[in-house]
Amino acid sequence: MKIAFMGSGGVGGLIGARLAQAGCDVSFIARGAHLKAMREHGLLLESPVGNVHLPKPQVTDNPGSLKGPFDLVIFAVKLWDTEAAARSILPLLGPDTGFMSLQNGVKKDDILRPVVGAKALMGSVAYMGTAISRPGVIQHTGTMQRVVFGEYDGRRSRRAESLLAFLQKTGIDARISDDIRRTIWEKFVFLVGMAAVTATIRLPLGPILAHPLTRQFYLDAMREVAAVGRAHGVRLPEDIAEERLAFSDTLPPSMTASLQLDLERGNPLEVEWLSGSVVELGAAVGVPTPIHRAARDILILHAQGRKA
Repeated sequence: MKIAFMGSGGVGGLIGARLAQAGCDVSFIARGAHLKAMREHGLLLESPVGNVHLPKPQVTDNPGSLKGPFDLVIFAVKLWDTEAAARSILPLLGPDTGFMSLQNGVKKDDILRPVVGAKALMGSVAYMGTAISRPGVIQHTGTMQRVVFGEYDGRRSRRAESLLAFLQKTGIDARISDDIRRTIWEKFVFLVGMAAVTATIRLPLGPILAHPLTRQFYLDAMREVAAVGRAHGVRLPEDIAEERLAFSDTLPPSMTASLQLDLERGNPLEVEWLSGSVVELGAAVGVPTPIHRAARDILILHAQGRKA
């Protein structure tokens, strides 16, 4: 299977490294110091469930230099780069190419659909704690590495089955969803809840879950997202926030959201696409979102990063 990764950071780097090790023809699109390190020293994944070193990965900063078409393009750039980055990889798409975004949020595919086309677009979510620890090196925190994906019409397509088979060879917990919109919202409930509380409290999940007040704050943040999703017609379970809270108790105490890591490092923040999206989508259907309005407003002056 011939796969291009647009974005080779934490999530793209882990999945790409494991798929390359499993025998896929993988090309990475990266930039800056990370690109330079990958060219000089390869790509290293450091993981409690198995390291991977690709000594000479196929990597470029110019998608136009890659020979297409590809069977699949996996998209893992920051949300503010979405439209421009998607347009840059259009030459890689053929009539049967799949296009799958592993980005955060529930609005990503609405932005991508007019650019890449509804036929190419597949829905997906990834659950894993990853980051670039230093250029050329991906750090995997904990043991969770899960990917759920599917076609928007619910069918089990040939391209989805092919990807599933390769992902299963890697040890990644991979599944095909028959209702990918609901699957994306199920992750959004958890992700944006964790992002809002870890970034505003500026601590990982462990101490937040241990204190009754911050534990309730986290639960209420997830309940708020679920209420917005249901108002938009998404068939979310009534107890999804409580189930995600119980799931959070199984995670390492050091688990945090990339939003909190970006805040600590002075990087730009995706807050307008996370808590900001909850506020916007809630307002559209008359659902109050006081927790996520507060999280957005607390973080908004940091959204451009310290360099800005």
